[in-house]
Amino acid sequence: MKLLRGLWALLVGIKDALVLIAMLLFFGLLFAALSISPSPTVPTSGALLIDLSGSLVEQPAEADPLSLLSGTRSLSRETRLRDLERSLQSAAASSEVKAIVLDLDAFVGGEPATLAAASKALDKARAAGKPILAYATGYSDDSYRLAAHATEIWLNPLGGVMLAGPGGPRLYYKGLMDKLGITAKIYRVGAFKSAVEPYTRSDQSPEAREANQALANALWATWLADVGAARPKAKLAPYVARPAAMVAAAGGRMSQAALDGGLVDRLGDRNAFDARIAAIAGEDSSRGLNGFKAIPLERWAAAHPERSSGSAIGVLTVAGEIVDGEAPPGTAGGTTISDLLFEELARKRIKALVVRIDSPGGSVTAAEKIRSAIVAAKQTGIPVVVSMGGLAASGGYWIATPADRIFADQATITGSIGVFGILPTFEGSLAKLGLSADGVRTTPLSGEPDIYRGPSAEFDALMQGSIEDIYRRFTSIVAESRKLPIERVRAIAEGRVWAGSSARQIGLVDEFGSVDDAVAAAAKLAKLDPAKAHPLYIEKQPAQWKKMLQTLFGPDEGNSEAASARGPWGAVALRSDASVLAALGQAQRVLTGPAIQVRCLECATAGTPPRPGDIAAAQSLLAWARR
Repeated sequence: MKLLRGLWALLVGIKDALVLIAMLLFFGLLFAALSISPSPTVPTSGALLIDLSGSLVEQPAEADPLSLLSGTRSLSRETRLRDLERSLQSAAASSEVKAIVLDLDAFVGGEPATLAAASKALDKARAAGKPILAYATGYSDDSYRLAAHATEIWLNPLGGVMLAGPGGPRLYYKGLMDKLGITAKIYRVGAFKSAVEPYTRSDQSPEAREANQALANALWATWLADVGAARPKAKLAPYVARPAAMVAAAGGRMSQAALDGGLVDRLGDRNAFDARIAAIAGEDSSRGLNGFKAIPLERWAAAHPERSSGSAIGVLTVAGEIVDGEAPPGTAGGTTISDLLFEELARKRIKALVVRIDSPGGSVTAAEKIRSAIVAAKQTGIPVVVSMGGLAASGGYWIATPADRIFADQATITGSIGVFGILPTFEGSLAKLGLSADGVRTTPLSGEPDIYRGPSAEFDALMQGSIEDIYRRFTSIVAESRKLPIERVRAIAEGRVWAGSSARQIGLVDEFGSVDDAVAAAAKLAKLDPAKAHPLYIEKQPAQWKKMLQTLFGPDEGNSEAASARGPWGAVALRSDASVLAALGQAQRVLTGPAIQVRCLECATAGTPPRPGDIAAAQSLLAWARR
């Protein structure tokens, strides 16, 4: 009885402690909620402050509560592209906005097509007469692409501009797997489906090198054309070809070399830059010495929401890796997205559908679930138009096939029409540990896939047959939707990746244009006046309590000093860290993902920023490898 009384007292104590913690959390959040202004207030006038710390994306991933509470989200902070575009459009027409400030000190980057869309929005604001001033301690390819569209580019005297172009090394895991005794059993179709090569080779195959070089060349040509047109006085050719000579001619100062080469307009620290903004937009002493009146992007965007008048054109966002089942924003859950579309169709509000795709693919079953839902929407009689973002490859292209028209950017990465499967087996690992495996069978498939001794010939034949069957289906739906002979599709398929500029030439894309162009085209197909139509975004909204955590513990709005300044070498280090995280995260998803995948890992460019899940995925991969 004494033992039972003690156990009961322990349970009561645990219960009381949990109730106390819950009450403290409740009243703490209630106090914070009451302390927050219910509606965004914007200064009457000032400079629109666009602090692009982190990356620019199509759809931000849902905030991880633990990372918010621990303050470790700085690397993966994300800004939504359409919020930036809409804010620039409204700012260009507003007399309240005296200038636009691009704070690029902690900008990680974005997909080439995403940056191209942001650049076009900056051009429109600039054409409207708005001064656009950019500042960074160090500029890399992505940050300079945006800065080139400013009317005035500032650079810290201790910084520099480093332009490297697309390309760079890719991790290959074959040697590590050999040491660990892990064998990657590969099933694939397509000579260019090189996503599996890091697990079977220690270098690129000739086919992969050919495709990757062609893609890099196309993306670099687009970058040079965009930056050259935006800033004609920049001496890009000599600066890119002979950077060391340019710096030497400037007395060893990278910042002076950038100024001499016409890449920047002014050298100055942040105090001097802030004083320059204050002279244009007005002073704000609450922001310290030389402080200027700032209108944070987040608050301006909240005060200027999407248009809601006129006929609704549904915009279904498919962003991130395509996975089976439910998934939060930033990841394309097959069930989540198909359910969202069916729910919207049941409301009978939309007159046409635009599918906005920014995905490298993933699960073939999830991709088919989304494609099937889009086909069902089309069968209701509404037109369907696809708008490709930064990525629409492999499973992303699978989803695009029901479209009446496909829009893309010249820098969109698409194609990768191929299928693969990968199965890690551990017979070598067991042998290193002195272990073995044995058993009995009742059928040829008993115990398959056998990860201890390797799969049987029967299983291999079934798996390869499934891969080839899915590949035939993939090429068939592409041929049918694009009205191309199947032989032509097979010639441009085999997993090869294409830039948007090439994809249009070979028939995978109809025309170049933005998501607004796609909405206008969808309205015309529905026999509506595009000027009287508005986009209705079909997305899963984040939970309210997560929004509250983001508000309470996220980065301060408009606090440019909160972003840590990074010189050119710091920017290089940041990109390297991001590349490692992205590579390990991708490896984890391939090795632990579905058995059959339509995924394009080779689509990731050297500057592709990591997603918030990459850190956890990298940790999972390292833990998996140690098992």
